[in-house]
Amino acid sequence: MINASATILRDATDDNSDLIHKVLQSIRAILITVSAVILLLAFIGFLVSIFGLQSLVYALAIIGWIVATIALILSCISLILHNVVGDTCVAMDEWVQNPTARTSLDDILPCVERATAQQTLSESEQVTFQLVGIVNSFITNVANIDPPTDLPPNLPPNATLVYYNQSGPLVPILCNPFNSNMTDRICAAAEVHFANASQEWIKYMCQVSSNGTCKTRGRMTPEFYNQMTYAVNISYALYHYSPFLVGLVDCSFVRETFTSISEHHCPGLNQYSRWVFIGFVMVSAAVMFSLMFWVFYARERRHRLYTKQFIHISAHHSTEESNVQIQ
Repeated sequence: MINASATILRDATDDNSDLIHKVLQSIRAILITVSAVILLLAFIGFLVSIFGLQSLVYALAIIGWIVATIALILSCISLILHNVVGDTCVAMDEWVQNPTARTSLDDILPCVERATAQQTLSESEQVTFQLVGIVNSFITNVANIDPPTDLPPNLPPNATLVYYNQSGPLVPILCNPFNSNMTDRICAAAEVHFANASQEWIKYMCQVSSNGTCKTRGRMTPEFYNQMTYAVNISYALYHYSPFLVGLVDCSFVRETFTSISEHHCPGLNQYSRWVFIGFVMVSAAVMFSLMFWVFYARERRHRLYTKQFIHISAHHSTEESNVQIQ
């Protein structure tokens, strides 16, 4: 269950991270591309306007209006993205401040009430306490007893589970982290902890003969050692990971994650999304200003050209009329 929960969290966070990076990279690429196209159009339009190529000016004006429309659409999309970022941060803050209230995140966070989470933790502590008790019972009542010197010839089949020629120093018992009332307990000096129990107990393992009894000094057979190690691993997992599992149940880890995101990432996301929106608006305004400049400059140039032609024609007609009168 722990591995499955960790895998789900890892996959979900990886997918979300990849999606966020793809969106941000796409916005970045679009903004840079649109800006570069607009700068190129502005430069070409300026040159065309200077040389008076009217047809090219109008063609570029049409292209410019298309680009301006695209920039305006991107501005709207960036504004929506900015509002989504802000609303998401607000929703996370509301859920962190009051997780029991009905918010927009309740539909995507299937958390249970705190009583159920506390019951889960209590059951895990009970199982840990009982498993440690079973291990210590075996150590005290089986491994650390000395077999009688003269065993009866006809032993029952289960007798070898108690008497298997164990000898040597006594095996230290396992530290139980809880008292009988499930309060925290301080380990005694002679007890071993979950972390080093298997390394400590291997010193007390004996070599066994064909009938399963110890033929060297030691108080645990390899089979007993393996079973005790399994029990210790289960106890340690329940003791160490039960708070994490409870956090998965009552979404306390989500609350911590949301708090970290709200404090460290939401201000930057709001600021940069606002900058993207402002950037698209400035690009749109720059395009429209450039288009108006092109059209105005082209019209003024054409008007000056027509004025010069009109003056030239008028002057030519006046000269001809004067010559006629003189003749």
